Amino acid sequence: MSVLEIFAVVIIGYLVGSVSFACIIARRYGVDIMKAGSGNPGSTNVKRVIGETAGNLCFLLDFLKGVFVAGLPLLPFMNDKEPELLGLLGLAAAIVGHSYSVFLNFKGGKGVAVAMGGLSVLMFWVLLIGVLVWNIVFFRTRYVSLASIAFGLSLPITASVTAIFSNGSRFEFLFALVLAIVIIIRHRTNVTRLMQGRENRFVKKAKR
Repeated sequence: MSVLEIFAVVIIGYLVGSVSFACIIARRYGVDIMKAGSGNPGSTNVKRVIGETAGNLCFLLDFLKGVFVAGLPLLPFMNDKEPELLGLLGLAAAIVGHSYSVFLNFKGGKGVAVAMGGLSVLMFWVLLIGVLVWNIVFFRTRYVSLASIAFGLSLPITASVTAIFSNGSRFEFLFALVLAIVIIIRHRTNVTRLMQGRENRFVKKAKR
């Protein structure tokens, strides 16, 4: 794994992550998503403000950003000895780009959908348990933010367990741990609102 490969993967990951599909989709509906709803350019806010179809499309496209940047180093023509590590670096860069987009004056979404996409390629079982945790918490509370935080907290726990029974590396555990911390930090305002009882529960908006 050369310095050039690391540089290329990180730059590609950051730029791909920086593309805000939330803003692009919302603009098609005549909405500035940065000024509507919670002001967060992410799929949840798109779903609340515009509707389920637009929100689901936004989530899918953000998810695919993670799949692309994490999967790129695994392609046969890359021929690298440590493709998984390169994939983790690319995914980390994409999450940073999504959260602090160069196209949005270094503002952005929470990065959960991008993380899920990348984990589906690199750490499938960790993602599967995380999604199960997300769904349990969400359908019991209807708080997307709380479900996302629970998802983040599950990652290093599951990564450490799967490493015992599989070939999971210490890099995967460290990535999962850092990702959990990032997800919690990105949801810090939601945590404050949850503690104050002011966080909005998710209510579906009619399809548009």
